[in-house]
Amino acid sequence: MGGGELQPPVDIRLDDRLYASLLQHLLPPGSPYEEAAFLFADVHDDNTFVVRDWAPIAADEFHHRSPYYLELADDTRARVIKRAHDLGASLVEVHSHPCYHAVFSESDIAGFHEFVPHVMWRLKSRPYMAIVFSPGAFDGLVWLDAPDRPAALGHIVIGDLKLAPTGLSLARWEVPSE
Repeated sequence: MGGGELQPPVDIRLDDRLYASLLQHLLPPGSPYEEAAFLFADVHDDNTFVVRDWAPIAADEFHHRSPYYLELADDTRARVIKRAHDLGASLVEVHSHPCYHAVFSESDIAGFHEFVPHVMWRLKSRPYMAIVFSPGAFDGLVWLDAPDRPAALGHIVIGDLKLAPTGLSLARWEVPSE
């Protein structure tokens, strides 16, 4: 798409068992800590991401984790990128905000400015998606063809059920000044 054009919202499809397992991992009862997982997806011609597998991130795979911030260990990042490469899949980053709203934080957005170009380069320009869940809501961003221009997540689709995101994150996106 040319500069300045808005990209259409992009859906992601998951099966119901995977979705239930993902939510259980991301928002365990009573835990105040952010959790994370990665989904491996095929991107169809209509830009729909179809998840084929996932990797929950264990507590020892973080460099830092708190109720308001997480950072993956370097070897964890390398492992999930390699797995996506080996599968020929796009990568979907998913994490939780158990004590915050379903919108990417300023530190999340700063991380995207660094991480998304790296992942898209390593995965030969495959699209990248990020989703954040809080109790009862979610939001997401999608980079289809350029690491500096995200599109809105349209829906999470589970069978015939279409779940709508908050839509708050795209409005917060800013390109950093140089």
